[in-house]
Amino acid sequence: MKTSTLIQRIALSILVLILAGCASSGRYPVDDSLKAQGKNSRIDMIVLHYTASSKPTALMVLTNRDVSAHYVVSDDKRPVVYRLVDENMSAWHAGESSWYGRTYINPRSIGIEIVHPGWERNANGAMGAPFPPAQIDTVIALTQDLARRYGINPENIIGHSDVAPLRKQDPGPSFPWKQLAQAGVGRWFNETAAETYEADFMKKGVPDAKWWQTQLKRVGYSVPETGVLDTNTRHIISAFQMHYRPELVNGKPDAQTAARLLALPTNGSGLAVSTGMQAGQR
Repeated sequence: MKTSTLIQRIALSILVLILAGCASSGRYPVDDSLKAQGKNSRIDMIVLHYTASSKPTALMVLTNRDVSAHYVVSDDKRPVVYRLVDENMSAWHAGESSWYGRTYINPRSIGIEIVHPGWERNANGAMGAPFPPAQIDTVIALTQDLARRYGINPENIIGHSDVAPLRKQDPGPSFPWKQLAQAGVGRWFNETAAETYEADFMKKGVPDAKWWQTQLKRVGYSVPETGVLDTNTRHIISAFQMHYRPELVNGKPDAQTAARLLALPTNGSGLAVSTGMQAGQR
């Protein structure tokens, strides 16, 4: 074999090996043979909503207007999960929103709409229509799957009212957040610690506005730190109550709400920790 032919064959073999690790774009080669370690999922939140409408109306609105969600869970006897937006795309479900200081939630979240008639805020704090058990079981299964696949932390499984408390109140006070937390999706407060804290607040009095604003920010809410118990702060207290004290949603800074807020654990960086916190740890 001539030397020139041998060299050509060797060069061709090397080129084949190089291209084996490349994905062609059509115009230029892209080498994807190396993988970076510093990365995580683009998705780090799940936002739950209610439709405040019937299933037909919800599906019409969510497929024909400038609002959408990745999934819709129906209220049928055997609930149906409709996938309206691919998970690798951004759905238009959260709007102007914030959680732990992170704004523009849509690109980093999965939105789940739950068919439900909705809830009207009222003076006595009535919780509204219950969610059917089969529907909640389906929501739990879907949320568990998403949280597992994307590695979503419990404190980032939240309601629309949590990320947009001045505008929204879904999924409302009748949504069973505690049941979700017991199933391993979502965050809940330490009930033993809350009882101790509540007794303490009953004796010493309810904290001032600055305390409320600091504590609400600690657990994720976007709250203006004005030091004044203003209308916005009361709305955010209502949002917290809808999630963690649904028995009475009135926006009032009372001892029970303060105790549950203080008993809601974080590790100082916004990440939920074990709810085994002992009473007296603040």
